Amino acid sequence: MTSLAEIWPPFGLTLTTPRLTVRPILDDDIPAAVDAARSGIHEPGKSPFSMPWAEMPDTELAPNMAQWYWRCRANFTPDSWTLLLAVWHDEQFLGVQDLGAKNFKTLKTVSTGSWLKQSIQGQGFGKEMRAAVVSFAFDYLGAEVAESEAAAWNQQSLGVSSSLGYEPNGIHRDGWGEKVEEVQRVRLTPATFKRPDWTLKVQGHEELKKYLKL
Repeated sequence: MTSLAEIWPPFGLTLTTPRLTVRPILDDDIPAAVDAARSGIHEPGKSPFSMPWAEMPDTELAPNMAQWYWRCRANFTPDSWTLLLAVWHDEQFLGVQDLGAKNFKTLKTVSTGSWLKQSIQGQGFGKEMRAAVVSFAFDYLGAEVAESEAAAWNQQSLGVSSSLGYEPNGIHRDGWGEKVEEVQRVRLTPATFKRPDWTLKVQGHEELKKYLKL
C-alpha cells in the first residue's frame, strides 16, 4: 500500500535528538496539539505571538489550529514552504517547531518559530528542538542563514537564541493583534552556531530534498 510519505515526502522526515522526536504534524496528531495548546502556553494577556491565536476560546482554537496545519500543507511549494513539526518526548506532545523558507534555492535562508505547552517550559526542550531544526537546515539542506524573532520583552525566547549563537539583527515595530510591539530580529550562520554536544539523527531528508528540488 502506498504510504503518506510517498504521496507527500515532507511526511517522511524525522529528526531525533537525545530527548525528542521532531516530525511533521499528521492529522492524527492534531487532537494532541489542540490539547497541548488548551493546557496553556503563556501567561494570560502576555502573548508571544504576532497573532494571539492561543487566547482564542476553546471552540475557536481547535478549528483554527487544524485549518492552519492544512493551509501550510496546501501552500507548500519548493519556492515557499513551512514545515510544521510536532515535538514529542516519551510519547507526550510538547509543542510545535516550525521551519520555513521563501526562495530558498537562491537565498539559502530559513526562519523558525515555535511554542511549547507551559507546564514543560524551562527544561531545555525549546533549545533542543531549535538546535535540531537549524542543524538540519545547515547540514542537510545547505542553509547559510537561520533567522528568528521575538518580542523585545520575551527574554525566554531570546535567551534560547543567544545560547545557540544567534546575533541581534535589528529591531522593528509591528502590530501584534491590537498591540504595537518592539520586535527583536536575530540571525544565525553555521560559523556562529553553538552546536550541541549531541548528534542529530535524520530520516527522510533525501526524499524531501528532491521534493524541494534542491
